[in-house]
Amino acid sequence: PCLMFDAALRPWVDRILNPVGIWLAARNVGANTLTAAGFGVGIAAVIAVALGYFWLAFILIIINRIFDGLDGAVARATKITDFGGFLDITSDFIFYSAVPFGFVLVDPGNGSAGCFLVFSFVGSGASFLAFAIIAEKRGILTETHGKKAFFYVGGLTEGTETIIFLLTVTALPQLFVPLALIFGVLCWVTTANRVWSAAQLLSTSDSE
Repeated sequence: PCLMFDAALRPWVDRILNPVGIWLAARNVGANTLTAAGFGVGIAAVIAVALGYFWLAFILIIINRIFDGLDGAVARATKITDFGGFLDITSDFIFYSAVPFGFVLVDPGNGSAGCFLVFSFVGSGASFLAFAIIAEKRGILTETHGKKAFFYVGGLTEGTETIIFLLTVTALPQLFVPLALIFGVLCWVTTANRVWSAAQLLSTSDSE
């Protein structure tokens, strides 16, 4: 797989967040509580985009990502659960797709680019989740992206790249259309890469 920033940054991020996760866990702050709180902040960011408060959306997206990192740190300090993994990835995918929707609401001229981006997120997300399901079935494991509730297959546009994109378009909303089109194309490159990786890995497994 074509790995970008996520795998490279993971050891550094975990080194910073894990002590905080241990501190929060010792005070009975649950991982799922942090996930839910982060999701609420993410939706607030979408509302801020829809209302044209892009600077506020920028700050809220950063806070959302901090919560997203802390819920995993708390889970590692206590217990990683299937429901926690489900809640985390579901919240992330809804949030990622909701931000382009906010840009469409604030300016209907962003409609085509926003729809293309959400369409591209579906391709990337579907390939990610489908591979995770089969990997779980086959007992294929990896901790390249840290200790997770399920298998993470890499790509050109992973979580870190997506957040960089979302922060860029909230900082420069006038560039949403060209940046959304470019990032959408990169999402399809990621999808194609994952299909190719699945063909190589799973076909080999099928022949054994």
